[in-house]
Amino acid sequence: MNLGNSWISATKDLKVIIRKRTIRYTIIILPLLISILFPLVIKFEGNRNRGIPAAVLPGLLNSFSFFFVIIAALLPTPIASYSIVGEKVEKSLEPLLATPTTDGEILLGKSIAAFLPTIIATHAGATIFMILTDNVTHRTLGYLYFPNWAIGVILLLLAPLAAVLSVELNVIASARVSDVRAAPQLGALMFLPFMALYVAGEIGLVLLDTNNLLLISAIVAALDLVLFRISTATFRREEILTKWK
Repeated sequence: MNLGNSWISATKDLKVIIRKRTIRYTIIILPLLISILFPLVIKFEGNRNRGIPAAVLPGLLNSFSFFFVIIAALLPTPIASYSIVGEKVEKSLEPLLATPTTDGEILLGKSIAAFLPTIIATHAGATIFMILTDNVTHRTLGYLYFPNWAIGVILLLLAPLAAVLSVELNVIASARVSDVRAAPQLGALMFLPFMALYVAGEIGLVLLDTNNLLLISAIVAALDLVLFRISTATFRREEILTKWK
């Protein structure tokens, strides 16, 4: 595999994606909204009655931090789907097929194009979230809660693995459907298991501490390997691009 060809494919897709206003706004606004909204919720609750107890606050903050895994799983959907669907919509099939680039190189390039903006946006949003959260919780806790091991596992391990999983699922969905509108709809289902974990953490059914986050990361990594084999086996650019309606 020629990594140079994959990078050329990725940069081409990134240039196209950046020009799409809807995708650009989604990448920017969603992480920014979450990074500001959660600290505001903590501040608002802290100003009511006696505020959030110091013993409860760490568990709540871990649950809020986990939401950035959901963002990492959700953001690749419009990017990856458009990256593949765009080949059909923008009628770039013939030039693509005329190149000596292999299916594997194209798949890697499209994966990079979906992965990089997602991780950059997720880390930027998480940074803002940590700064604002420390500002509103320092008085209650008596120390700066972030950064810590839990958010480190989320940003450096679990979020990237969730993004890869989302990209692979979108590739598989795009390869199996015959309608360009169905691909992103199926790919968007990726965030549902992570949302279920977030809700379980909020209501106390699952403790989203460092150990459990590492366990979840191991499970997601195993799924990544399985879906990687499926995605590489199902990604056939000629079939994908010619069978869509």
